[in-house]
Amino acid sequence: MMRIAMLGTRGVPARYGGFETAIEEIGRRLAARGHEVTVYCRHSNGSQEADLGEYLGMKLVFLPALRKRALETLSHSGLSVAHLMAQQLHRRSDAAIVFNAANAPFLPLIRAAGIPVATHVDGLEWKRAKWGPAGQKYYLRMEALAVRCSDLLIADAIGIQDYYREKFDADTVYLAYGAPIQSRGESAKLAGLGLERHGYHLVVARFEPENHVHLIVDGYVRSAAKTPLVVVGSAPYSDEYTRSVHALGDERVRFVGGVWDQDLLDQLYANARIYWHGHSVGGTNPSLLRAIGSGTATNAFDVGFNREVLSTAGRYFSSPDEVSALADDAESGEGLAERGRLARAFARRYDWDQVADGYEQLCLDLAAKRGSAKRGAGRQVKQQTSKQGSSKHGTARVVR
Repeated sequence: MMRIAMLGTRGVPARYGGFETAIEEIGRRLAARGHEVTVYCRHSNGSQEADLGEYLGMKLVFLPALRKRALETLSHSGLSVAHLMAQQLHRRSDAAIVFNAANAPFLPLIRAAGIPVATHVDGLEWKRAKWGPAGQKYYLRMEALAVRCSDLLIADAIGIQDYYREKFDADTVYLAYGAPIQSRGESAKLAGLGLERHGYHLVVARFEPENHVHLIVDGYVRSAAKTPLVVVGSAPYSDEYTRSVHALGDERVRFVGGVWDQDLLDQLYANARIYWHGHSVGGTNPSLLRAIGSGTATNAFDVGFNREVLSTAGRYFSSPDEVSALADDAESGEGLAERGRLARAFARRYDWDQVADGYEQLCLDLAAKRGSAKRGAGRQVKQQTSKQGSSKHGTARVVR
């Protein structure tokens, strides 16, 4: 049995993004295997949850965070690391997994406490429009710091793996997310939104420029499509962008905000005529995996991360005019069922049980390094990834 700490995110239950989904799916599986998994979580909207709780077998530690975009993650991660270090005095952790390279300043503290640590580096955060020049420079520096100060690095996409190898000459452990496989049968909850099976286009995304919700809405409105476009999502700190996206819509576009009912969200994915995926900088995206695991034909922004997942099952766009043409094509329904079947076949490569196997082995390898935390991170990373061998792009690889 290992004691494993996971920190750097909003925590669980997963209600926000890919990191939270990964922690929930991986953490509960590791807990079910007998490991003690502690997840550091943020208080939600000022609520005062108990400092310690449990969810799906994981132990939860709730801590506050400054409600300011530039400081929210770092303030919470700093408190999480302080708590983790205090715990070392009487209940030592065998391994820590830090999500988001932005948290790299805390890595030396974790290692100084005798805890070997892996950093899940996420996507190319410095490309996100929400960060100004100072924020982008910070993220670039933190990528380099994560390479120097982590015992291991985790990438969830081949494109991220290639980036770290080319920019830093640092190898990473490739551990993609899993894709939930679900049928296209259940649809009862759609009636609450006035929707019918295969009677709508779907977008699910945080409202951030690099997710290209604006491009999808703009292109759809230019089309002659009669099937409505349902847009699920919102984002903190993005009021101006959200207003601009809403202004692009017409009577065919339905903005429904965030959907926190997981059954309803699953039914939206599984019964859409077409799913539109505009994400461009975040590596392998859980929303895209959920769509293809539902067997839904998918159109995606033309970037390597998305082609890595969708391959020949996808259609791709990079401009409003291309969105418009694809929206018109989707109205006939021709070929969508076959594309959906192919997408689901690709989704089966992304299996949460295998991903959990990879994280378990990674934590075992970290625990074995406890006595040698002062060795160079780069050399250890190369030793770890040499076990993987080679594989073709788009194949979910895990360390075994």
